[in-house]
Amino acid sequence: MAQDWVERLLADGVVGEDQVAEARDYAARKGISLEDSLANLGYASAGEIGQAKAGETGTDFMDLASMKIPPSVVELVPESVARENIVMPVALDDSGALQVAMHDPMAFEVLDKLRFIINREVRPIVASKETILGCIGRHYGQGQAESVDSLIQEFTETAIDFTETEVSAKGLAADDENSPIIKLCNLIITEAVSMRTSDIHVEPFEDRVRIRYRIDGELIERDSPPKRLLGALISRFKIMGNIDISEKRRPQDGRIKTRVNGKDFDLRVSILPTAHGQAIVMRILDRDNIKVGIRNLGFSEENYRRFQNVIRRPNGIFLVTGPTGSGKTTTLYSALGELNRPDRKIITAEDPVEYYLPGINQVEVRHSIGLDFSRIIRAMLRQAPNVILVGEIRDTETAEMAIQASLTGHLVFSTLHTNDAPASITRLIDMGVQPFLVASSITAVMAQRLVRVICPKCKESFRPDPSELEPLGLTPEQLETANWSRGKGCQHCQHTGYRGRKAVFELMMMNSAIRDMAFRSEPAQNIRRQARLFGMKSLYEDALDKAVLGVTTIPEAMHLFTGH
Repeated sequence: MAQDWVERLLADGVVGEDQVAEARDYAARKGISLEDSLANLGYASAGEIGQAKAGETGTDFMDLASMKIPPSVVELVPESVARENIVMPVALDDSGALQVAMHDPMAFEVLDKLRFIINREVRPIVASKETILGCIGRHYGQGQAESVDSLIQEFTETAIDFTETEVSAKGLAADDENSPIIKLCNLIITEAVSMRTSDIHVEPFEDRVRIRYRIDGELIERDSPPKRLLGALISRFKIMGNIDISEKRRPQDGRIKTRVNGKDFDLRVSILPTAHGQAIVMRILDRDNIKVGIRNLGFSEENYRRFQNVIRRPNGIFLVTGPTGSGKTTTLYSALGELNRPDRKIITAEDPVEYYLPGINQVEVRHSIGLDFSRIIRAMLRQAPNVILVGEIRDTETAEMAIQASLTGHLVFSTLHTNDAPASITRLIDMGVQPFLVASSITAVMAQRLVRVICPKCKESFRPDPSELEPLGLTPEQLETANWSRGKGCQHCQHTGYRGRKAVFELMMMNSAIRDMAFRSEPAQNIRRQARLFGMKSLYEDALDKAVLGVTTIPEAMHLFTGH
């Protein structure tokens, strides 16, 4: 009975047998449910799975994304019970029974527990887990966004003074959860996580402190706390990250481990002294971000096939290139996850280790004791690995060590900072690596960027103006089959029209012609021309393909390359 909803998805044509089989395998490997596996791989949305479950169990399906529930109903179920069991009271029906939203209507033990606690009949309705969690956050926390705003408002209207003194820092170290500053810091992190933020920026200016969240690559400004709170905010975040609170002149780094809504998160903390005080940036590392699976990264069928061929080679170097924040780490970790089997030994050298992967030996660079990339590579070769990941090629020595590793029978993954794939060849040669070594060791180079994906809740078709399409250089076939879409904006996407991101790729496979050009140190534009002749799609073309398919919008694809 528990899997009947899968049969309904198959019958409705939402998924195919092969997709279900792949999802089952993925779920077994990652230790997650089949429901989460189908959603992570992008084969079925949470809403489609919820409707299938509702149909099989004869219950109603409800979208809670923008629903307002009366406080008198919310109060019937304690917050701890709602959060622990992921349930949300929705309404009282005419008979006095409480309608409760659940993602699994067959969880009879949860229904029995609720009936015992509230002493009345409970009627389940089905909703997706994501919307239930969002609803719990909005209604039980009075809305996390409102809580942060009201706390900042309280500080603005009162004259509480938190100066940057050792006394206040010692007070914060006592970790009194009722302290206003501790509440504010915890709420900032909780709100940022619930809004799918990748970075929290706390920046001091002459008369205020600016707090911004980076969501899907775009910075969103929050309310500004008074400038007098800066010292207390920085001290609290430093204490959370085990950073020296007395040091105010030098840049500092640390790591915060925290738990939000029952999930563990790591925050990578960077502190920089500026003219108006210390600025802090916290990168939120969510382990679920690297469990997306190669299928869900955004590859076209052709690039997916080529990528699978590259990562299954016994040796050679595979480079992923792009600016900071373009998803290189996620791509490489997804590849390692695919290769992580008991018969393979994988070692990584990273600066720093962002995500901890079970079954993989991860080594962190520590410059203070001379443990740099080249030294780690030299040592790891004596550990007899099959696959090596070098976090970044920054200098000639690291590049040459990685090449030597690939030539001695190891598969090497690494990253490089260049604008496109062909430029990586010339960059390595410019760094001082011998052209014949570059030509013989590299098997493929992949450049990537991230584009925002249209929100599935408010996605709509539309017909763009012909003048907008004219400069894009699309073929008649593309224009004829295009599925132009955009997001109207809704609560699910914070009225931006976008939710989540996918990568666009430029995958250059090495062949004899390109190896000859690398050997002769020819310029990047010549290598690019040759790669295009052998079928390489540019980043721009891949982004346009995603706009044509209705995955993203024309402005978003253009913004990637024009910057506006």
